[in-house]
Amino acid sequence: MIAGLVLAAGEAHRFGAPKQLARLRGRFLLEHALVAMAAAPLDRLAVVLGANAAAIRRDVDLHGAEPVLCPEWNEGQSASLRAGVAALAEAEAEAVVVALGDQPWLSPRAVEAVLGARGRGARAVRATYGGVPGHPVVIERSMFSAIRALRGDEGARGLLSAPGVRDLACDAHGRPDDIDTPEQLEAAESAGVSPPTRSPEGTNPLRERRLMRRREPS
Repeated sequence: MIAGLVLAAGEAHRFGAPKQLARLRGRFLLEHALVAMAAAPLDRLAVVLGANAAAIRRDVDLHGAEPVLCPEWNEGQSASLRAGVAALAEAEAEAVVVALGDQPWLSPRAVEAVLGARGRGARAVRATYGGVPGHPVVIERSMFSAIRALRGDEGARGLLSAPGVRDLACDAHGRPDDIDTPEQLEAAESAGVSPPTRSPEGTNPLRERRLMRRREPS
């Protein structure tokens, strides 16, 4: 089982308000990453919530993602990653594709690309843009135990600098920009580039794949 994981547990100090609940192009900011991940070839999708979790669960369409609560969210991104990977490891995921909830130009094609580059001994495959590492990142099960030992606000950055990690240019598949300030959100709202998704309005490929699997004869 290949799972997707969107990290969205932070308090967004720089933004000054719950960033996940900010609006961009008629959707909550968090939804853009969830829509892209739901359109990608994943068997399961989870989103890690922490600060403002109750409001997010009440107001935001999670597009088939299962919420994973991270009580230690204020420890930093490592706590969110640990919580999400632990939940998906328990569900027997063989690999997890990690994305961030504040990156509205995440593309399903980038997820497909990093998944297609798995194998040949790689413990992880990381998207790059202009040669700079970004997301999505697919992490193999062999790295899950190291994820559990992470601390601090750098996520898996140190682990992804180690041998066994493959970088894959994804410049043709979306953009790595994240939204950290109201000014960046305003610029994104007025930009001519729309967040990429291949899902027609009103459809959810992840939900459709689950329904098809349920209908298959055992």
